[in-house]
Amino acid sequence: MGKEKAGFLTPKAIANRIKAKGLQKLRWYCQMCQKQCRDENGFKCHMTSESHQRQLLLFAENPDQYIEDFSKEFEDDYLEVLRRRCGTKRIHANIVYQDYISHKDHVHMNSTKWETLTDFVKCLGREGKCIVDETEKGWFVQYIDRDPETIRKMEASAAKEKMEMDDEERTSRFIQKQIEKAAAQEREKPVTEFTELQRENDEDKVTFSLALSKKEIPAVKTDVSSTSTLTVKKEKPSSSDDMKAESTKDVSKARVSRWADMEEAPPAKPKPGPGMAGQKRKSALDEIREMEEKKKEKMNRKDYWLHKGIVVKLITKKLGERYHKKKAVVLEVKDLFTATVKMLDSEKVLKVDQTHVETVIPALGKGVMIVNGAYRGQEAKLTEINEQKFSCTVTLSSGPLKGRVLENIQYEDISKLHVT
Repeated sequence: MGKEKAGFLTPKAIANRIKAKGLQKLRWYCQMCQKQCRDENGFKCHMTSESHQRQLLLFAENPDQYIEDFSKEFEDDYLEVLRRRCGTKRIHANIVYQDYISHKDHVHMNSTKWETLTDFVKCLGREGKCIVDETEKGWFVQYIDRDPETIRKMEASAAKEKMEMDDEERTSRFIQKQIEKAAAQEREKPVTEFTELQRENDEDKVTFSLALSKKEIPAVKTDVSSTSTLTVKKEKPSSSDDMKAESTKDVSKARVSRWADMEEAPPAKPKPGPGMAGQKRKSALDEIREMEEKKKEKMNRKDYWLHKGIVVKLITKKLGERYHKKKAVVLEVKDLFTATVKMLDSEKVLKVDQTHVETVIPALGKGVMIVNGAYRGQEAKLTEINEQKFSCTVTLSSGPLKGRVLENIQYEDISKLHVT
């Protein structure tokens, strides 16, 4: 008969269940042979085995390559667990690590180039693969989605927005031409000069013509109050009386016409005085222009603002004290949120995340680039700084709207241009 099966609570059965569970003491695991030993004696026997000696000879030929491969596999698997479990949410680094090592065939950290989990998390932050921060409870990580499909969709969306922005620029140019045309027509209008009333001979009478066209004379009501100035006679007047009556009728007609004009015509709008300047109503062109500006601001306001050729300041201490508060120029932008920068003082090239840098405000008269907002990506010239409102006034120096003055531009929306 065959061997009797070990009972559930026998030491052998318990050892088999522990082995099947996966994670045991890391010091009794051989990464080259991918073998987990149960105790110190088993690990010692494995170290003296012929198969282990052959693996050590292979490792000795190129140890750096093996360590780099193990480190790469460990990093990829850790990030995959972080992406599947949390997405882009913030989570404690050790929770992800415990979930990762629960798998039986994982790469152990003692075979990588990182000695501790803290060193590994700091490396993820330096390379811009995760957003890391240290708190009283430990290190927290947040995954940054670098999936090619996601990046492709974002680039396609950016291309579409650029096409719409081109349409907006054409509309803006058309509106600007209409404004300039209207201003030119205003300048070409003849200016009416009012002079004092003068006459060559003091004895001559001054006459005013109150004759109105037939279209302008409205119907006159036969009311008692309106005809109080008219004189009506039933009996036939004499010749002298005829002349007087005719002159009276003419004067009465003129008075009635003026009265009718005053009754039927709408009240004239008062001209704006010195105190009504702030209540001036906007024109249709101004309203259209304001709507276009709001639409452009909404479309071009993004979460990412890094641009090639701008000067930024490093604000993180994770890269070391020698780079803290130092300025650098952006050489290349990768994945929208990550950039390759070159330090201005040491010319050392680093790879940083958007959260590690901030914009730089130059002196008055220097060139800047608008990195976010309605005029994103356009070059301008700094003309004024408002320190109380943390804003600036710039003048566009490129594009179809060159020369336009933009006010109340926030500090974080512009950055200094690098001059070679």
